[in-house]
Amino acid sequence: MIEKLEISHLRTLDALYQFGNISAAAEHLAVSQQATSLQLKKIREILGDQLFVRTGHGMTPTPYAKQIEPHIQDILIRINKIPQLNIIESDEIERTISISATDYTQQIIIADLIKELRQYAPKIKVIVTNIESVNLTKRMLQGSIDIAFTTSAYVPEGLVSTPLFLEKYLCVSANKDITIDRPLSLKDLVKHDFIIVSPGVGSFTGSADSWLEQQGVQRNTVLSAPSFFIAKEFLKQSEMVGFIPSRLMPCEGLIEIPLEKYPPGYQVVAAYHPSAKHDPLIRWILDSIYKRFSNKS
Repeated sequence: MIEKLEISHLRTLDALYQFGNISAAAEHLAVSQQATSLQLKKIREILGDQLFVRTGHGMTPTPYAKQIEPHIQDILIRINKIPQLNIIESDEIERTISISATDYTQQIIIADLIKELRQYAPKIKVIVTNIESVNLTKRMLQGSIDIAFTTSAYVPEGLVSTPLFLEKYLCVSANKDITIDRPLSLKDLVKHDFIIVSPGVGSFTGSADSWLEQQGVQRNTVLSAPSFFIAKEFLKQSEMVGFIPSRLMPCEGLIEIPLEKYPPGYQVVAAYHPSAKHDPLIRWILDSIYKRFSNKS
């Protein structure tokens, strides 16, 4: 019976391994929950095992499902490495591309990219998810993520990293009592409470802390936010200060505080698996972004 397994069956099982939940797996696969349930029922009939059983926290793989998981992942990795035909009319491309991105790159890169991509290849479907860090290389090997937009410091080993542009930080606040008629010294700056962005795992230590210590000062961080979007909203409702990427400004309700010194910026990159290096759609995406930012500071 195992010869009746199809690629779609393997992708369904892979999604269930990842999420342990039918609704989440269905959302990842861009199909209905009912379709995923029916697909699982069919796979159970083919393999003669329940494969996943319901628990209080979702669905848990059976011993047999755990046994065949590495084989399924190996097959999906091999399928993903099959080279694609380079010569194809863009308006005939029918595929789903999955993009993993930070909240910053979702706003600065992805919004315009989707508009351009829809014009270039109108039959394309796009899945955008928050940045995946721990399992990024594995998921790209499996083909469940095609490309990621993040900073150079967070690209895991085994992926290709293409620089897109440099970003710098600005210091901002909603506190109008902070003097801005002259650049503020770091010594005066750290007298104010800080908010930092720490996606994934909440932390009161950010990328600027070691730099500040090198300058002989230490800040008091009182709030850790999961994204720059949320950080800006918190800043608007408080007298705290924070470092925000320059391309997210101006922002209504926040003022820029000129400083005598600024923390170092960072490189924004696109990351993808080496097997996607010759993918014509990935190349088009990279070229499109490069053209958009090449003339910007």
